[in-house]
Amino acid sequence: MAAMRLSLLIMAVMAVLSTTSAASYNVGEPGGAWDLNTNYGTWASSRKFQPSDQIVFKYSPQAHNVLEVSKADYDSCSTVNPIATLNSGNDIVTLTAVGTRYFICGFPGHCTGGMKVKIDGVPGSSSPSPAPASGPNASNAPPTTPVSTATSVKATGFGFAILLAFVGFMA
Repeated sequence: MAAMRLSLLIMAVMAVLSTTSAASYNVGEPGGAWDLNTNYGTWASSRKFQPSDQIVFKYSPQAHNVLEVSKADYDSCSTVNPIATLNSGNDIVTLTAVGTRYFICGFPGHCTGGMKVKIDGVPGSSSPSPAPASGPNASNAPPTTPVSTATSVKATGFGFAILLAFVGFMA
């Protein structure tokens, strides 16, 4: 009986430790996209990005692209030395650590026209923050009904499945 209780305790601990949570954010949504009409400062400041979250850039590859750049290149809208160049029209960037990442559109005039976003990855809770409306006609006031463009993703580890099978055999 003691072995069974120990097994159940180990299983519970493994379940807690093996569960991860991440969110996926479509840049500019719900009121915009990766375009010249969205206020990315407002959009990004209304969210808490965490390691393992995904940032999704959706756009027409004939009209835009995404360059990840240094802070200096972000500030000056320089496209000369990008860290990464994305141009599929449906680019997914996974945040791997706490810290700030900088993205601009590399098409001439787009960055200086406001097509740039700074993503601040912070440690925090596993729940995504509500996303207020954004876009050229959106107010800075929070919406009366919170809207979230984040999609929570829950995953349990392989170890949890093995423990469940082990407990099943012990019964």
